[in-house]
Amino acid sequence: MKGELYIVSTPIGNYDDITLRALKVLKSVDLIVCEEFKEARRLLSYYKIEKELINLNEHNEEETSNEIIEKLTAGKNIALISDCGTPVFSDPGKVLVDLCIQNEIKIVPVPGASSLLSALVASGTDLNRFYYYGWLSPKKELRRKQLLDLKKRKSAGSFGETVVLMETPYRLKTLLIDIAKILGEKTNCVLAFELTTEKENFYRGTAEQLLKIVNDKKLKGEFVLILDKE
Repeated sequence: MKGELYIVSTPIGNYDDITLRALKVLKSVDLIVCEEFKEARRLLSYYKIEKELINLNEHNEEETSNEIIEKLTAGKNIALISDCGTPVFSDPGKVLVDLCIQNEIKIVPVPGASSLLSALVASGTDLNRFYYYGWLSPKKELRRKQLLDLKKRKSAGSFGETVVLMETPYRLKTLLIDIAKILGEKTNCVLAFELTTEKENFYRGTAEQLLKIVNDKKLKGEFVLILDKE
């Protein structure tokens, strides 16, 4: 009998945000697939869970996914976690999910923390329609081209939604500079900073105002940036 793949959401910053169901699954499965050993061991140690770990990342996704399928086919129940939040979404795991579907292996989502939804519901922006653009390119010229494409789409009326952007902590200042330059200094934004942690804060204002706040406070941390619709 084939095993099952559990896609388990984990906290995005505050370990108290784990669900009872997620804990139950992590304790019951035969092994856990993680993005990084260090982050997974820290998380599991907090909940006093000891399990065999398999590393699945962007560098070994193809090969390791096939190995995991073999274990699932042999009857092992496996949980997939990412460093934080909901796996597969902007994280490795899509190849594994596709292979499970091809091999008729049951996939069980275990919902939980999400930086995207946490940022949106407390942002004060219009939630009826939003456009998740996701991660911009780390390359300056390509990132600016992506923002220029967003500007053209907004000007053409292709979408009137709130726009959600993700980036790494060390590119926050650079991102705001590019937004102010390409989309305009008066672009209304919401910076959801260090969600669920003690440093959590929502900074609201124009791109120009947020850039000043980031500079003055020397902000550096995990964030979601929301561009309010005009």
